[in-house]
Amino acid sequence: MSASPRMPAAFIGHGSPMNTLELNDATRAWRALGAALPRPRAILAVSAHWFIPATAVTAMAQPPVIHDFYGFPPELFAFDYPAPGDPALAQEIADLLRPAPVALDRDSWGLDHGTWSVLAHLFPQADVPVLQLAIHSGAPFSYHVELGARLAPLRERGVLVVGSGNVVHNLRRIARDQAGRGYDWAERFDAHVRDVMTTRPAELAGVAAHPDFALAVPTPEHFLPLAYLAGLCAAAGEVPQPFAQGCTLGSLSMTSYLLGMPMPS
Repeated sequence: MSASPRMPAAFIGHGSPMNTLELNDATRAWRALGAALPRPRAILAVSAHWFIPATAVTAMAQPPVIHDFYGFPPELFAFDYPAPGDPALAQEIADLLRPAPVALDRDSWGLDHGTWSVLAHLFPQADVPVLQLAIHSGAPFSYHVELGARLAPLRERGVLVVGSGNVVHNLRRIARDQAGRGYDWAERFDAHVRDVMTTRPAELAGVAAHPDFALAVPTPEHFLPLAYLAGLCAAAGEVPQPFAQGCTLGSLSMTSYLLGMPMPS
């Protein structure tokens, strides 16, 4: 199956689940991107919040909406994103990723807030099929970059690939009085990753040697979705454009990246 035009791909720094309901600099950027994107056949989301010891893809016709958090207002728990799934596309993705084994998940997961908090702004009508790809928690960094590269044919088939996480994500260091600002170490690491992604994305694994890596990435799940975009960049021989740049709450980066089209103003 082919589709025209070729779809872009993106990594979105999703931040707090409250971004689902809020209008701020980041969510305005997401809305502008959604308005400019060509309509995809489907969306494949690589969310930080499905981090399991396997590679899997949702394969149900109607994926459930998962509220995978606590301590937020009732209106966030009431939020629904009833996008359909696409079991045939799930099999197509599993075939693309061979020889890596990919489980077809028909009943254990669905769409978590790493996916729907972003898509609520990109595609608010929830009328495009959405699938999620699990992040294999036991695999090395190179595995995720390689899988991203193997997903490249999806762009020619009308599928929008979206990684959702954060370049800097240290919840233990969050400072509520630092809205719109980052600690020095967070800003330094965010800038270093931006330099790598916009010049040599295939070398993203090397950022682990940066002196601020341990503070910026205390656990890997929010950073790894960026590895999938790095793989897509390597496959395309292109670099992405950063947008929604900067840190907030001291220890979160909202910097996002877009491959394959100019970012709308």
